[in-house]
Amino acid sequence: MPLLTRMLNAPLSIDVRRGAVASLGDLLADGRIVTSGRVAIAVGPGQGQKIADHVRTSLDACEVFQVDGGTVDAAVDLGGKLRAGQYEAVVGIGGGKTIDATKYAATLSGIPMVSVATNLSHDGICSPVASLEHDNGKGSFGVVMPLAMIVDLDYVRSAPDRLVRAGIGDVVSNFSAVDDWLLAAEAVGERVDRMALTVARTAAEALLHQPKSVESDEFLTVLAEGLVLSGMAMAFAGDSRPASGGDHEIMHAIDQLYPGTANHGELAGLGAAFCYHLRATHLGVGAERLTEILTCLDRHGLPRVPGDVGLSAEQFATAVKFAPETRPGRYTILEHLDLDAAATRAAVDDYVRAYGG
Repeated sequence: MPLLTRMLNAPLSIDVRRGAVASLGDLLADGRIVTSGRVAIAVGPGQGQKIADHVRTSLDACEVFQVDGGTVDAAVDLGGKLRAGQYEAVVGIGGGKTIDATKYAATLSGIPMVSVATNLSHDGICSPVASLEHDNGKGSFGVVMPLAMIVDLDYVRSAPDRLVRAGIGDVVSNFSAVDDWLLAAEAVGERVDRMALTVARTAAEALLHQPKSVESDEFLTVLAEGLVLSGMAMAFAGDSRPASGGDHEIMHAIDQLYPGTANHGELAGLGAAFCYHLRATHLGVGAERLTEILTCLDRHGLPRVPGDVGLSAEQFATAVKFAPETRPGRYTILEHLDLDAAATRAAVDDYVRAYGG
């Protein structure tokens, strides 16, 4: 009998609104995630402890753990504490680094995780991937996606403005990732999951055409939902393909070569714009999408050219040339063109001249 449907992983609950964190106790007590066991709360620096103090009164038994950064060591340390305490679930409260470390720890411990995001800097808030630092730089690790997701817009608004805006770059980079996936299908026969592709592209389209800005709850809701949809697209595909192409290869290269340059979402948006510049100049496609992305980045005050993140054209070209090494086996516009160092530098110089103003 042919398989007519498939099971798709998705969170049990997605709650994006003002005051949403107040529902955390009810979410954990409704029997779907926690029955009678203890709950661990993992918090990072910033607002995490404040939220934990706010919700712990509604939980019968919980313990709060501090997560010391988004590193493999911090995640493994938390995982050991979760296993030792026989917790039934863990709640990760904070930004992307805290949530990624908590996802990894929950996966090691074999318990469900609830994500409570305090900023919208990238799609890790609800994805099956954890981006963590280790001795050799930063790597992406497969994890179980959060079982439930809460974004309280009151807390998001209290985060640094730069972190609120950064996620825009990560969502619009889905366009580049999707086109890289289709390019790989055409050039090397890679299989494309059209469901995952559709979800990733829909998230980016919704954000690109949202007329309001981060000052409005409407825009923040669309942004949060776009980040969640990006995470779900990766879960459907079984890897990061629908939300990570040449754009993220460039981001990872910058992280390795010039650590601390900018955050995830900012670099993803910049990488996506440059990848579309390569498409337009070398393949004769994507010029309209490039204009849309640059307009979006400019409207929301995000980096458009290397100088906006403190990189020279030479440094950015070095990162672009190195980028394919960050994701061996992934076929993107960068691998397709396979430009040498001189051609890469020429492409960067052309991009900066065209859009640096």
